[in-house]
Amino acid sequence: MKIAVIGTGMVGATIGSGLIALGHEVMMGSRTRENQKAIEWKKSNGSKASNGTFFEAASFGEIIFNCTSGQASLEALQLAGRENLSGKVLVDIANPLDFSGGMPPSLSICNTDSLGEAIQRQFPDVKVVKTLNTVNCSIMINPSSLSEPTSIFVSGNDESAKSTVKEILSAFGWKDIIDLGDITTARGTEQLLPIWIRLMVSMGTPTFNFRIVK
Repeated sequence: MKIAVIGTGMVGATIGSGLIALGHEVMMGSRTRENQKAIEWKKSNGSKASNGTFFEAASFGEIIFNCTSGQASLEALQLAGRENLSGKVLVDIANPLDFSGGMPPSLSICNTDSLGEAIQRQFPDVKVVKTLNTVNCSIMINPSSLSEPTSIFVSGNDESAKSTVKEILSAFGWKDIIDLGDITTARGTEQLLPIWIRLMVSMGTPTFNFRIVK
């Protein structure tokens, strides 16, 4: 499958490499083709890796992964081109973290809205699925690196799109995939970030996750 990764940070690089390891072709999108992070990522990931602009990546991908900073996501997706996103599954991993007041960050969108919903409103023809935003990027593609099985969450309006994303999650090794419901349930997972950040500081590591036990 051809997949676009929008964003060149640690999350985008990790997700892109993980998807290539599963056998997919991945194009990393950035503002310019000359983005050095994207070029280096391409060089280190072989023939199935390529890089281009946001627009070129979105045109290339059958599925889009939004791995941008949450406050930049809407702008980046606008640059990707509405026509390139229409009808496609968009996996939203971003969180609306606001670092303007320093650490710990606050949420720029919360309570009665979420970034996932904002993206869905902005691009109504896109099948937005929110997932993987509650774990560190190394765990996203390798949940078995933790000592016990843990849980991951999925939110989205389109059942077929969620099924497609669940298949990718399963390929990464996720076993406890909890479907929370429509895209409004992304409010819940995005609002896990304040406690996630405090746990990271308290424990001195980002390599942990939540496990839902009933």
